Amino acid sequence: MSFIKKLFGSKKVRRQISSTAEFWEWFSTEEKILFSAVKTRNQVQEYLQKIIDKLQELNPDLYGLIGMHDDITAELVITPEGDIKNIVFAEEIASAAPAMPDWKITALKPEMGFESISIEMNDFTFNTEKLKFYTLPDDARPDEIEIHLLHEDYVAENHNEIANGALIFLDNAIGEITMATQIDDVFLEASANGAAIIPIEKLKDYLLWREKEFVEKYEGIRYDTENDEYTGMEATDENDMPMIAMVNQKLLSWDAKASHPWMLVIEIVYKGNKSGMPDNDTYALMNEFEETIMEKLKDSDGYLNTGRQTYKNERTIFFACKEFRECSKVTSNLIKDYTDKLRISYSIYKDKYWKTMDRFMH
Repeated sequence: MSFIKKLFGSKKVRRQISSTAEFWEWFSTEEKILFSAVKTRNQVQEYLQKIIDKLQELNPDLYGLIGMHDDITAELVITPEGDIKNIVFAEEIASAAPAMPDWKITALKPEMGFESISIEMNDFTFNTEKLKFYTLPDDARPDEIEIHLLHEDYVAENHNEIANGALIFLDNAIGEITMATQIDDVFLEASANGAAIIPIEKLKDYLLWREKEFVEKYEGIRYDTENDEYTGMEATDENDMPMIAMVNQKLLSWDAKASHPWMLVIEIVYKGNKSGMPDNDTYALMNEFEETIMEKLKDSDGYLNTGRQTYKNERTIFFACKEFRECSKVTSNLIKDYTDKLRISYSIYKDKYWKTMDRFMH
């Protein structure tokens, strides 16, 4: 597929479209003129921006790629640009698309393979000749997958240009879902420092092997929370602002953390007193929200509440999760119920060893 334009909308909050069905109803009325624009490359940006604007009425964090899939079919790719929490929403919108002879609708940037792409950016080339990689196993964190990239034109002065191009190349070569979910960290290096250098086209095979190994190791593992106890912690920062936390210390000592590799972090911002603490009504409302989310994200289903922190006008709630799709949907829907009551946001990211919680270990 040759993408001819990638459009980032302006995140205008215009709620003319409020459901996936309404989006596809609108798209169906416009698809012929949109197809013509893509096919002929005539006023492409103008027409394609309409798609992104409408898509972002549904979800302001979704974006689009568009181009000709083949000589007779246009393709729209709905992408969250690697944002884990929005993958499920991109997938659901794409799966609800009606059948249209001239269009292929795809969730997430597809895998294009290494041999079929070569990217030119900022006077640098990114392809199988220019890029290699190596790995450095970490005995302390054996399940983490860190990829160290080598580009033959890399020097410290062009770090940002090479890093951006390399990541875009990988995103297209192995596909967005693989890039977002199977790699823990990517580093750009000047040299391999004696490590075995691997052709970049071997990366997909390496990731598949590591994923298979990981699944076999942790499949079916569950944590019994019956005897857990939360420990209260209090501290003050350099400005004497108090921090209060409730942490599941027994859970944080578990030796199978990687079985729940996704960290869900929910943040509630409130208007606090001079010490940054909430008033009684806000405190009760936040506790109500937390109790509700714990009822919906059950530990028996693979969602482990590791603790919470209240500090400087913000309550932060932490969950370690076995998966990222359902917990994102549940959290997003519950936040909507509290829109007029609390300012809540959330993020989900890979954290196999729960490094997020290191601050609470003692």
